[in-house]
Amino acid sequence: MDVKRDILWRVYLSYILVVAVCILILGKAFYIQQVQGNYWRGLSDSLHQRIVEIPAARGTIYSEDGQMLSTNVPEFDITIDFRVEPLHEKNGKAFRENIDSLSICLSDLFKDQSAEKYKSSLTKAYESNEGNYELKKKLKYRQYLQLVKFPLFKLGRYKSGMIALERSVRLNPYENIGYRTIGLARDENKVGLEKSYDTVLSGRNGRQLVRAIAGGVTVPVQEGEFEIAPETGKDIVSTIDVFIQEVTEDALKKMMIKNDATSGVAMVMEVKTGKIKSIANLGKIGEGQYAENLNYALRATEPGSTFKLVTLLSALEDGKITLNSKLNLEGGVWSYAGRTVKDAEVHGKHEATVLEAFEESSNVGMAKLALGSFNEHPQNYFKYLSRLRLDSISGIDLMGEGRPQVTRPESKFWANTTLPWMAFGYGIAVAPIQTLTLYNSIANNGIMMRPYLVNSIHEEGRVLKNKLPHAYSQPVCSPSTIKALHTALEGVCTNGTGKKLFAGSLYKVAGKTGTALVANGTKAYSESIFQSSFVGYFPAENPQYTIAVIIINHPHAANHFGASVAGPVFKDIADRLYSTYINNKLDTPPVFAIKDSTVFNYAVSKMSLQTIAKQLQIPYQDSSAINTEWIQLKGAGKNAQATIQIISDSTMPNIAGMKLQDALWLCEQKGLLVKCIGRGKVVKQSINQGQYIQKGQLIQLELN
Repeated sequence: MDVKRDILWRVYLSYILVVAVCILILGKAFYIQQVQGNYWRGLSDSLHQRIVEIPAARGTIYSEDGQMLSTNVPEFDITIDFRVEPLHEKNGKAFRENIDSLSICLSDLFKDQSAEKYKSSLTKAYESNEGNYELKKKLKYRQYLQLVKFPLFKLGRYKSGMIALERSVRLNPYENIGYRTIGLARDENKVGLEKSYDTVLSGRNGRQLVRAIAGGVTVPVQEGEFEIAPETGKDIVSTIDVFIQEVTEDALKKMMIKNDATSGVAMVMEVKTGKIKSIANLGKIGEGQYAENLNYALRATEPGSTFKLVTLLSALEDGKITLNSKLNLEGGVWSYAGRTVKDAEVHGKHEATVLEAFEESSNVGMAKLALGSFNEHPQNYFKYLSRLRLDSISGIDLMGEGRPQVTRPESKFWANTTLPWMAFGYGIAVAPIQTLTLYNSIANNGIMMRPYLVNSIHEEGRVLKNKLPHAYSQPVCSPSTIKALHTALEGVCTNGTGKKLFAGSLYKVAGKTGTALVANGTKAYSESIFQSSFVGYFPAENPQYTIAVIIINHPHAANHFGASVAGPVFKDIADRLYSTYINNKLDTPPVFAIKDSTVFNYAVSKMSLQTIAKQLQIPYQDSSAINTEWIQLKGAGKNAQATIQIISDSTMPNIAGMKLQDALWLCEQKGLLVKCIGRGKVVKQSINQGQYIQKGQLIQLELN
């Protein structure tokens, strides 16, 4: 009995202990749930919720005429969470019914694999219950709009499992046009306006409370609710003209390919305002391949003969000489202080005027001019350099402009040859943008304008700030010196080194050629690398634009003179600008020969020509078919003849000679997209006569 009692006592005690522990657990559970419930639920949420940064949309950079040069576009990474419950309801009915049509749609949209392959991979991921199946990365916005309308996906995010992670990417709609000037903001290495105006464009990031769900994806705790709303960056309107930028790049690239050049820069500035209308920077990246790899416009380099303008200005302003003063050119070779000054060509000339020496770009003449005027007081020469702002940066609103490198008389590097060599552009380094600004000040009658690239800053369509042209208060020189410099720069293009280049030009040009031997690192000048330059403005009598072209040629290049390398680029740009922007704006009447012997070519409707001829009582011969709608009118002087103009449904007709209205009507009738350059009548068409055409094809028309 004692043993039995002892056993029962132990059993009862164990039972009581178990009951007590259960009561304790239940009590603790009740306490946690009811008393501490809010605390632990909050702690749980805090482990799955966090505040994330919402990137602000970056502002857009526009051209002066409102075209987007750099902007934000959305991009999407698409994943699928096959674990969502609606996909598995009713034995996966939603998935089974939509997988075939979805696979076909995906194959048609992306064209990267067949519908069967899409179905196989999607089915496998579904059966494996994948929570983060990667469908597509870097999806464009238009593709995304199509994707969300596909079978299954159109059911929505929580029923289909499709998750779109959106991010904003920076895009240049004109690809790499003006890249080093406009810049891109795809990474931390910003350049151009993107870097210089980063604080304006970047805006302010926002903050949002999100909750983590399956697959590491986060969703807002309250859709559309922000802790701090992101503030979109402001837009800037630049001074860049897309047409001028394209013309500048095309002209520069064409010459660089032709001459196998190493690097080059071409710039266009508006004379009266200082607005930079285009900057093209090209560097060689492969055989016949060039890209905007560096901003050569801002890199200081020896200017060569274009710097002779500074020497001439200084000597004229100092009152020591006139354009008619005499110089001995020593036949083109002159020894001074143990060194030899040589002209580009040994011409054998001795006595010449200052004007003639400048027109022929004589190094000997400019060296003697500087010594004769400033040898006793070289500080006076640098007084003019300071007035021309050649000892400081230009002030353009781009980061990274190189400071000029000038050796002054008080420097330990000053020597007897420093001044005469500096007179023709050696022993000094300035950035091309400074040379452009200098020549523009002469075009602008002595008023130096600060170059700039941004017209205004906008916020949601409202103008916050307008940047007005800024003129430096002090004229660069006296009116009499300006007049003499105009004469000298025009003389270069009519009598001097630019004579052949501008012979027969419809407008006058004032400018200066430059050919400089440049150093190549440790190899110094041994590789005979020449820098070809041409800087000038036009039309000379009423300047509208100043253009600078600087090209670095390959070693030992046979063609390396400024007039034959940089000069044609200048002329190509100037011709296009003159015909497009200037010719119709100037108040000067067109120049015609007294005797009308002009060869002409017009395309008109037969009915219109008959009406005009009848009204003006002009006789003409018509050899075209009676039922021809369009005819070609050709001739010279008083003689004109009309011939048939064949218009086919499937091939391109010859529309040269048509006025724009007729050309547009005819092209649009055939379903062509038309891009026009210039004004007047058609002189060139990108699709040649007789070529097969199709609807939606782009044709470019060049007008006279």
